[in-house]
Amino acid sequence: MVEMIGTIVGKVVGRVVAFVVFAIIAIPLYGFVVMQLWNWLAPDIFGWHTIDFAQALGLLFLSRILFGGWRGPRGGRRRWNWRGRLRDRWQKMTPEEREKFQEGMHRRCGDQGESQRSTWASSDIGL
Repeated sequence: MVEMIGTIVGKVVGRVVAFVVFAIIAIPLYGFVVMQLWNWLAPDIFGWHTIDFAQALGLLFLSRILFGGWRGPRGGRRRWNWRGRLRDRWQKMTPEEREKFQEGMHRRCGDQGESQRSTWASSDIGL
């Protein structure tokens, strides 16, 4: 039990350290990229002034607040993987559960015709 707790704590500490190192590298890098892009494009296109590094970081965080972004697997991509989750759920279902699921979908989606419903088999769920 103690060994397992030590392993879990070690993994958590490792992830925190990795995140901090990533942030120390990524934030200045993103700020530098924003500053360079702004100073390259904005003065010529819009006639605006150039910005320094601190202003670029501020602009970066302001855009994050206003528009979102930097979402990891938990925030963004995961919700778009509904096909994979549906495929996994379908493969784990028993034939009775699959039939019940199909009947429920038929009730919700209306009459699709018997020929279309009968062709929707476990091999077709590959999406």
